[in-house]
Amino acid sequence: MEPRIQYAQTADGVSIAFWTLGDGAPLVEMPTIPVSHIQMEWQIPEWRRWYEPLARTRTVVRYDCRGAGLSDRDVSDFSLEAQLLDLQAVVDRLPHDKLALLAPIHAGPVAIAYAARHPERVSHLCLWHSWARTRDAASSPQFAALARLRNTDWEMYSETVAHTLLGWSEGEPAHRYAELMRECIAPETLNRALAAFASFDVADLLPELKVPTLVLHRRELSWLSADVARGLASRIPDARLAFLEGGSGAGFLGDTDAVLRTLHGFLGEAEEPAVWTEPLAADALRTILFTDVEGSTALTQRLGDAAAREVLRVHERIVREALRAHGALDVKALGDGFMASFSSATRALECAIAIQRASAEHNQTADEPTKVRVGLNAGEPIAEEKDLYGTAVNLAARIAARAEGGEVLASDVVRQLVAGKRFLFRDRGAVELRGFEDPVRLYEVRWEE
Repeated sequence: MEPRIQYAQTADGVSIAFWTLGDGAPLVEMPTIPVSHIQMEWQIPEWRRWYEPLARTRTVVRYDCRGAGLSDRDVSDFSLEAQLLDLQAVVDRLPHDKLALLAPIHAGPVAIAYAARHPERVSHLCLWHSWARTRDAASSPQFAALARLRNTDWEMYSETVAHTLLGWSEGEPAHRYAELMRECIAPETLNRALAAFASFDVADLLPELKVPTLVLHRRELSWLSADVARGLASRIPDARLAFLEGGSGAGFLGDTDAVLRTLHGFLGEAEEPAVWTEPLAADALRTILFTDVEGSTALTQRLGDAAAREVLRVHERIVREALRAHGALDVKALGDGFMASFSSATRALECAIAIQRASAEHNQTADEPTKVRVGLNAGEPIAEEKDLYGTAVNLAARIAARAEGGEVLASDVVRQLVAGKRFLFRDRGAVELRGFEDPVRLYEVRWEE
């Protein structure tokens, strides 16, 4: 059922259209200012399928910015302060004291400013393909080319923006988004808004942010450099940086499941990552993942207990975030490593790759880099008293022990379960593992770019 449109009044008298969907703590998904039309976007199937899983655990809040969609269009002020008034008007209508913000593209500086001013209201800040200073993005050749086209051919401009933003492979969804653009805002209004956005600069507020922050960026994005995401995350205290696969600027296109898992994992960070809902069925197939830090004993001897513990704590955070984001079902800490199980071999492998990529990203600037071994096997483990036992578990542990730091090794069972899923494997041959009579064939999972 289509959400009911409501209106909020800003302090400067502008009517802002918004809707809510679901129950629970609010997640305010800010508009891709200055383009939004909350009624038309609901008619786009891919967009609608994006909101529905978010609304299972949260109250999703969506609003039209001033000058666009169903909000007042006869406005002239598009400054940062004006955008903050739009957000504040909607927030004031929500019954909860705290909310999470998901801010895409131009909305990023607005969300950063709001979170800096109202840390008591913001539980989480998620920045999607965004920045603190507009000039950091405006230097892109694509942005400059689009600016020239905007003043010559409005229809061609809207089609080009839609395909550039959403991805050139996204034919019909991009065309529908171009139609939404032409319907939701006039060219003259768009020009005034973008001229105002050019001066947005909240870089000085970044070190002051006191809310958990996640910076999301797709690796193959053509119109915004990954360096912008790295620079943004590096200036926010304790910010998490998540690089995802794909080139679409829209979370509802491409590998949407990966985006949703990352968001759910971050928003649920206060919850226990291990979920033991019911005993395993006797024939339940699980993919078992083990991690281990290479050389952790030598690290402790060299640095001392306290300093080594600080280094390993970063590793634990990286692994726990990846486990949450990829839906690990059973998680157990094992000294300097973890054991986890997954109902999906695909998610287990994606999690292993995410752990290695996040570790490699951290090691680029770490004083004490750490290398992680990851091993995977699949089978039918036995569950007793919130723990897993059996041959499938033992073999996964032996495979992890066989890996080198920075490697992901998997059994042939795992490789066959994900056949056709575009994972890259290198045959490491049959090897002898302690406790197993017959040699076991292992495969290295290629995770590097």
